Order: sequence, then structure tokens, then C-alpha cells
Amino acid sequence: MKPLTRLALVGAPLAIAVSLVFGGKSAHVPVSDVPASAGDLTTDGPTSKPEKRTDQEIRAQKEVDERIARMPAGLAAPAKKEIASQIVASAENSTLDWRGQYDTIEDIGDGCGYTAGVVGFCSGTNDMLQLVEGYTEDHPDNPLAPYLPALRAVDGTASHEGLDPGFRAAWAKAAESPAFRRAQDETRDRIYFRPAVRQAKMDGLGTLGQFIHYDAMVLHGPGVGPKGFYGIREAAMRSARTVAEGGGEQAYLNAFLDAGRAVMKVKKAHKDTSRIDTAQREFLRAGNLDLEPPLVWRMYGETFRVPAS
Repeated sequence: MKPLTRLALVGAPLAIAVSLVFGGKSAHVPVSDVPASAGDLTTDGPTSKPEKRTDQEIRAQKEVDERIARMPAGLAAPAKKEIASQIVASAENSTLDWRGQYDTIEDIGDGCGYTAGVVGFCSGTNDMLQLVEGYTEDHPDNPLAPYLPALRAVDGTASHEGLDPGFRAAWAKAAESPAFRRAQDETRDRIYFRPAVRQAKMDGLGTLGQFIHYDAMVLHGPGVGPKGFYGIREAAMRSARTVAEGGGEQAYLNAFLDAGRAVMKVKKAHKDTSRIDTAQREFLRAGNLDLEPPLVWRMYGETFRVPAS
């Protein structure tokens, strides 16, 4: 498994409202569909303590929701979401078989504790805790429930205290349940997929741009600090305008990839930038803004293919 560092250090929650330029109209609205439904983030990752939104923010949010609902599905279309899952799996697990990753769990030495499941939920970055807490609410007798006190204690650290020696076996056992696999998918979508696609659509981006946003959200977490997704987006916007601001799509996406790559290069666990250099950047150079198969890319020297549908 390749490194997946989110740096979602849990601390005092930072309530944010992101100023979004959407179709030429500026709307001050909170980020939605991140962990904590009201849109709270720490500097580099999710926190589970929501902050109440104002009536003005709620109205602005509703307006944006309605406009997004009228847009093409883009990456959310089932066939494109399948492709997105395959490309992410090639980066995270060197395979296209993303459905075979629900039971995986290991400490990859990136300072985030155990990394597990379909997009690498981490015991040290809060998303694993959210997943297990939510799953346990509906399935209180699941194999992971006894480990909740330990997961809460190690959240924000690399520690395994209270998790060893049985947690990995409990995770694999839980993953035998279709309900837990669905819970992984739902948590992935709530924390990473939906907010990434939503933001990309607000920025006027097509399917490839939506995927680039999603991959960055998975890799870096939905944080507003310089190493989180929204910090990377802010850095890109200092170099190029989004499509919604009147900029060129390829120019903006190149700026976004440059900003994301710079963050990867300073993280010990992400020195290999294949997911940008020989995958996303290649799709962009080809002008494949719809992420239309056939697709060919290289990840860590290995070639992957998605044939034409």
C-alpha cells in the first residue's frame, strides 16, 4: 500500500466558511459534506464537532445546492465514479480492484497509525473513528465496537495503544459484512467524494477536474491549512483563475497539480508523485477533460489500463 497521509490532527475545531466564486457570483457559504455536516475543519483535516450556520449561510448553501443539482453528473455518474475508484486504488494499493481493499489494514509508517479499508481510513486522522462510531450506532455488536475507547484515545497520534494485538483481525472480520463495506463507501463519499466533486463543480470544472479534486481530497484530507485540500486549492488560485472566475480549465488544473505536487514533495510519505506526473498530468496533457476511456497511465512504474466502454 502506498502512503496515504491526511495529517488530520484533531485539536480545537476551526469553523470556516469558504468564499466561493461560482458562475461569476460570489457566495460566502460553508463547506458541506465534510465530516461534521456543518463544515468544521481543523487546519489540515476533519473534526467531528459541527458549528451552527447562520440563516444567510443556509440560504446561500441552498442556492448553491440547487445550481449544482442542475449540472451534469460528471464524476458522480456511476461509470465515471468506477473509473475514479480504480485510479485511486492504483495509487493507494497498486491495483484496479478497489473492492478488494475493504479488509486491508496496516501501519505504513507515515505517522497516522493504522491505515485501512477502501480509501485508507487512518486511526490517527479521525476518519476511521468517524467510520467506526457511525457503524457501531447501527451495529452495536460489530467486532470493532470494543475498540472505540482506544480509537478515541489514539486519534491524532500514531499510537496503537489499546488496539494491539486484536484490532487488525477485528477489522478484517468486520469487513466480511456487507453492511461494514457499505459503511466504508458511505463514509468515503461523505468525507471525500461529495465535497470534492461539489467544489470542483462550483469552480466550473469538468469530470477530470472533479477527479483531480477528489484524489487530492483523499490524499491530503479536507483541511484548510497549506497541506490540506483547501489550502492547495487556495495556492492554485493564486496562480490561475478557476473556470468560474473566467480562467482556462487546463491552466487552472495545471496550477492545482503544481500546488498538490509541491505539498507531496515535502511529505516524507509522498516523495513519489506518480499519481500526478504519470497519471493525472497525462490525462490533462491529452486534453481528456471528460476522463473518457480508454485510459492508460503509469503508477510507480507499473502500467494500468481502463478500456473503452
